[in-house]
Amino acid sequence: MKAIITGANGTLGRVLKTTLEAHGDTVVSWDRRQTPIDDFAAMEAFARAQRPDVLFHLAVASQPTGRANEGWLVNYHWTSELAWICRQLNVRFVYTSSVTVFSDFAPGPFTVNSRPDATEGYGYEKRQAEERTLAQNPNAVIARLGWQIGDAPGSNNMVDHLEQQAREHGQIRASRLWFPACSHLIDTADALTQLATFAPGLYLVDSNTHWTFYEIANALNARHGDRWIIRPDDDFVFDQRMLDPRVPIAPLNVRLSQLG
Repeated sequence: MKAIITGANGTLGRVLKTTLEAHGDTVVSWDRRQTPIDDFAAMEAFARAQRPDVLFHLAVASQPTGRANEGWLVNYHWTSELAWICRQLNVRFVYTSSVTVFSDFAPGPFTVNSRPDATEGYGYEKRQAEERTLAQNPNAVIARLGWQIGDAPGSNNMVDHLEQQAREHGQIRASRLWFPACSHLIDTADALTQLATFAPGLYLVDSNTHWTFYEIANALNARHGDRWIIRPDDDFVFDQRMLDPRVPIAPLNVRLSQLG
């Protein structure tokens, strides 16, 4: 299989690239400097030249360049164009959305029938991009992701967040009433490779079956040498879990045995 990945240098993109290549697949990274995301003709020409079997659209506006409405351009407009190009070229389109399409006030846990309600910011852009994707390409696969868990600080994942909180505040406040949607990066990458072969539609990718943020933070602390001070609180009350039995992903404690 040949795959194009947008965001191949990002937190998840690097892991997905490694996973695909380990399976013997050919991976091409989308370079925005070479193929601008606001030039439809250039994007279509690039996709035609590469002739991929699947395009994984992971990229977000993580490194602002100062362009007007850049978040909307990257998260919505580019997604719309890619969905259409893949439809025209008969390329499977796998779009990674986010649990943030739900506001903090939405009642979880969420299923594929839960109605997204984000009205601003990143979550709203992803919500609109989901709708646009299916309008442009009914054969697309949309994968809603939660917070990613990596092995070390230094990138946009939960371990990085914990490290930063400990460094900036001397301790980490962790809610016992928040059940975050989250998965290990390697498990998310494995799930995405399988979803690329699934029927078109929306899928929810989440490994958290029942653990609170406080429990997860403590388990990660134990794995990383107990170097953080974790303080429990009940300030944030939210069941953010996404439930989808169709998605082949292991629960958190398979890789994080400290959860028990």
